[in-house]
Amino acid sequence: MSDTYLNLVNNGFTKTLAKRLGLPRPAVLRRHRPGEPLLRGPVLVVHDAASDEAADAVAGQLLEWDVDVHRHADTSEQFSAVVVVLTEVTSPAALGAPLLEVGAMLRGLAPHGRVVTLSRPASGASTATLAAARQGVDGILRSLAKELRAGSTGNGIVLADGVGPTAPSVLGALRFLLSTRSAFVDGQLVQVTSEAGSVPQDWERPLDGTVAVVTGAARGIGAAIARTLARDGATLVVVDVPAAGDALAGVANEVHGSALQLDVTADDAAARILEHVRARHGRLDVVIHNAGILRDKLLVNMKPERWDSVLAVNVTAPLQITEALLDSDALGQAPRIICLASTSGIAGNRGQTNYAASKAGVIGMVQAWAPALTERGGTINAVAPGFIETDMTAKIPFATREVARRLNSLQQGGRPIDVAETIAFLASPQAGGINGETVRVCGQNMVGR
Repeated sequence: MSDTYLNLVNNGFTKTLAKRLGLPRPAVLRRHRPGEPLLRGPVLVVHDAASDEAADAVAGQLLEWDVDVHRHADTSEQFSAVVVVLTEVTSPAALGAPLLEVGAMLRGLAPHGRVVTLSRPASGASTATLAAARQGVDGILRSLAKELRAGSTGNGIVLADGVGPTAPSVLGALRFLLSTRSAFVDGQLVQVTSEAGSVPQDWERPLDGTVAVVTGAARGIGAAIARTLARDGATLVVVDVPAAGDALAGVANEVHGSALQLDVTADDAAARILEHVRARHGRLDVVIHNAGILRDKLLVNMKPERWDSVLAVNVTAPLQITEALLDSDALGQAPRIICLASTSGIAGNRGQTNYAASKAGVIGMVQAWAPALTERGGTINAVAPGFIETDMTAKIPFATREVARRLNSLQQGGRPIDVAETIAFLASPQAGGINGETVRVCGQNMVGR
């Protein structure tokens, strides 16, 4: 679906007119193209006084990725990214110097630039002063992300105590957040809870040799997920209802995978998925619970069939299928399960009590099952999209759709590929230390946390 306003303010005479009138001009986001460099310019690494050693380690890793690294701000230089290392900060007063250094050069941040913080969780702090400093980074990052312009984003990585700055998932998250794969991820703090995981041999194909199932894969976000996982090396089994059989077959052919027609709410859905995977591949490494439906209505007008169908597809089916998979011997050595949540499940949305219940339920499911996946050497996480340009959102009334598009820091809707890129990252070996988390793909939606 085309965003007419976005196109108008970025092209020709209407671009000039919008600039003269002072109208909001959201940038056309730069998205990933295979083979492109990680960054197109130098990176500034800034740190507080206590985090010097961690900053050295991060800078060394960036150099290994062929990135031009600077350790001091230069207002004459245009930086493509700034990495702010605050993992050892000890007090709120210590936050000022590094952040003011960042502020002094933000006008020189290149379009589509990146700001990434590295910090520790306040929950692990031994004193109130330390907790205040650590929690302060949260407020800084979320506020800074709202100040950035020209398609730039700000995100953070929160390292659990004991996790080093070069742990696989820290490096994986850093590379993801610096790259154009994270174009619509903004104002997010990704928690790395362990040093599990591994750095892939090929960053372009981290899923080589893995087998993945994607439900609801016939169109929209599900089809984009299948294509992205295939691009990254996975072998695909794509699943959708029989009514979507032709479209599903088209996606399966495109990704050189196999199609399985079934309703995920059927009693035998899990058994049929297991049977299909065992017969063709012998095991299953990645499961993407993407299938979902909407049946919006104000609660005062909600009928049982609207409520029950949404809960059945969106949360009960993933619960039952995941439980069956965990009880089976079909999962690989480091399984990855990723579920589609929604910002509606975090902040709520008018007319979506059923949908919000289901998506909040997904978040609860992910948190509860994280320990079980850890025991299996795997992870389970959720991705919560905001407003994404799909056939479904195209049916929203014009005025409501325009408001929804602009109600985030990037002032536009995301694309299915934005959701798919985040899922592909969480499915990868370099995300093995991220477990039980919900990552929002919403351009930093202005509602919710």
